[in-house]
Amino acid sequence: MADKKSTETSSDFANNIEQITQMTQNVFKQVMEKQSTSANSSMPFDPMNLYSTYMDAWFNIWKEPSKAIEAQTKYLKDALKLWQSTSQKLYGNKSVDPVIEPEKGDKRFRDEEWDSNVIFNYIKQSYLLASRCMMETVEGVEDLDEKNKKKLHFFTKQIVDTLSPTNFAHTNPAVLREAIESKGENLMKGMQNFIRDMEEGDGQLKIAMTDTKAFTLGENVATTPGKVVYECEMYQLVQYSPSTAKVFKRPLLVVPPWINKFYIMDLQPKNSMIKWMVDQGHTVFIISWVNPDERHADKTFEDYMTEGVLDALEQVEIATGTSEVNAIGYCIGGTLLTGTLAYMTAKKDERIKSATFFTALIDFSQPGDLGVFIDEQQVDSIEEKMSKDGYLEGKSMSNAFNMLRSNDLIWSFYINNYLLGKDPMVFDLLYWNSDNTRLPAAMHSFYLRNMYVENKFKDPGGVELAGVPIDVRKVKTPCYFISTIDDHIAPWKSTYDGAKLLSGPVTFVLGGSGHIAGIINPPDANKYCYWTKKSSSRRRKLPAEADTWFEEAEQHEGSWWPNWQKWVSSLDKRKVNARQPGKGKSKALEDAPGSYVAKRL
Repeated sequence: MADKKSTETSSDFANNIEQITQMTQNVFKQVMEKQSTSANSSMPFDPMNLYSTYMDAWFNIWKEPSKAIEAQTKYLKDALKLWQSTSQKLYGNKSVDPVIEPEKGDKRFRDEEWDSNVIFNYIKQSYLLASRCMMETVEGVEDLDEKNKKKLHFFTKQIVDTLSPTNFAHTNPAVLREAIESKGENLMKGMQNFIRDMEEGDGQLKIAMTDTKAFTLGENVATTPGKVVYECEMYQLVQYSPSTAKVFKRPLLVVPPWINKFYIMDLQPKNSMIKWMVDQGHTVFIISWVNPDERHADKTFEDYMTEGVLDALEQVEIATGTSEVNAIGYCIGGTLLTGTLAYMTAKKDERIKSATFFTALIDFSQPGDLGVFIDEQQVDSIEEKMSKDGYLEGKSMSNAFNMLRSNDLIWSFYINNYLLGKDPMVFDLLYWNSDNTRLPAAMHSFYLRNMYVENKFKDPGGVELAGVPIDVRKVKTPCYFISTIDDHIAPWKSTYDGAKLLSGPVTFVLGGSGHIAGIINPPDANKYCYWTKKSSSRRRKLPAEADTWFEEAEQHEGSWWPNWQKWVSSLDKRKVNARQPGKGKSKALEDAPGSYVAKRL
């Protein structure tokens, strides 16, 4: 009986593998047919401009090979140690120390067999040694400018991460275990998931991060009650219903990024920043940007100011009867808010009484890992691509952001969906992350060239908006900057450099975690921490160096939200009766979150 059962198992496994092979052949045939007719076939051979960077690197290694030789010698020495320690384990010595271990926070090798199984442990350590050697080799390259050094490091890290043994079925113990237990069903289900994602991406792999059908805006995500009280070509204005009898006289206008959608601030009631602000007594308005198409191709950065923020200020006044506003800008929304403040300063317009910036760059001299995607050649390539459609497709930006944390946002889903054959988890944050937006061609070109490539936004008169040469140094509005210590998109030291430029009173706060989790950190979660300037410090202005500020800062546990609430409420404590959206001069057009944000690509 055992032999018969074993034979049936082997037969089932073989049949599944045969089906997977046939499915693979069909998939690649379809992909090749689509690629041959796709517009992507006209893309430049080297869109990331890597060829010259790697050629310069290899030339420098050839010219001065000492550091490369040192890295390889270290590798060979440790590889021999690893072979010796593995041999001892095979002979029963279980107390041998590892030659190399994963870095803290590396989640790839959590399966216990990476440590308990001698062969898998050897594969893991061999990979880590080879990875270290590659990274030390490129880090030892000299005579490259800082930008190309970062590009070399970043894309070499992408290669190293791609080659991880966790990403291959035959070297991943969890995948092999699942294949044996399911008789290969996991691989067949994984191939079906792969085909589904290829079809969803129209011939390009679009890895599903979550079940998008599990969420509906206004029902189980973006549920804070409110009304759309204004609509134009550029945006809808959402006003949220009060939850307190009295509210602060100054309403709060939120300027979110248009690189992604605003409901990151309103996912679920338990982590909704918008709901929390409403509960603190704020009349909250938020701009819901249109998801642009070819009709918006000529919309510029200044249009987002004049037809966006400035127009929204007028609509808030119509809705509330007050011209004084507290404003918040998140990411590029914060950059836009800074430009708007500089423009208003030149026009002697003082309607914005305070400004809060979430992970916002003003000085782009150190843009972090995102800068590796932006140079003259890459911008030329992006502009050529945008000229055909009038916009940058949302998946282009999404792919770039995912590469900043490839092990977490690419390879973990690749393993789960395709190797283990599992369905993606149901998670509101990942639903939002997959809800891509486009970017208008004129705006994006202006933004890339003036901010990232030439870094002119910080310079007096460097950028002109609506006919006004702006100077951010003349902004005297009280400002609150919240940045996060692990932010790869807007590094905190870069946001700090921007905060120093403003002339008014500036409060700088540093949160834990990254660009999203560090901001969307509700107090009830009791997660992370934040740093503030010590109350005993005699400095009135921010120190010249970010490191000096950090040395003088005081750490606090939990969320920074109450700290911000204390700051913003201290500026004006006046209260008025709660304002119901649509009950004043502004009429309710539809329920929050509105139709603009609900449109998915």
